[in-house]
Amino acid sequence: MDNEVMELIDMLYTMVSEAWGVPLGNDKCIVEREKALKLIEEIKAQLPVELSEAKRLVAARDEFIGNAKREADSLRRAAEERARQLIDEQEIVRVSQAKSNELIASAESRSRELRRVATEYVDDALRRSEEAMSSALAELRNAHASFRSAAGAGAPARQAQPRERSDAEQQR
Repeated sequence: MDNEVMELIDMLYTMVSEAWGVPLGNDKCIVEREKALKLIEEIKAQLPVELSEAKRLVAARDEFIGNAKREADSLRRAAEERARQLIDEQEIVRVSQAKSNELIASAESRSRELRRVATEYVDDALRRSEEAMSSALAELRNAHASFRSAAGAGAPARQAQPRERSDAEQQR
């Protein structure tokens, strides 16, 4: 259809350009009125079809562009939302890791402190036990020495005297 209108316009142009000039009128020419009107009517008949087809194509193009823009906007919004989610997730992971590291450090610190306190307690308990045992051993040695001293005064006399057997022991 587009070619038909262009052919008709070309034919009209050729008709006017090849027309005979009017004497004493350089810009005027003689054209066959019926032939020119017929070409103009055919062009007018074709133009509404061409214009409606062009309008339909423009509308289809506008609709296609509108749909593409809406889809692009939808994809952009979805990508932005996903990016926000990923950032939020990364932030949650980062905060969780920081909290985890903080808890581990705190637990390790408490563990070291408990070990230190337990070591001090056991060391103190062993030192006191050692002191108590040393004191008890010293008392035991003193008691033993006192016993020997007390027994020593009577012991040499007993040792010097042979033990006499009782009559029951002798009869056996």
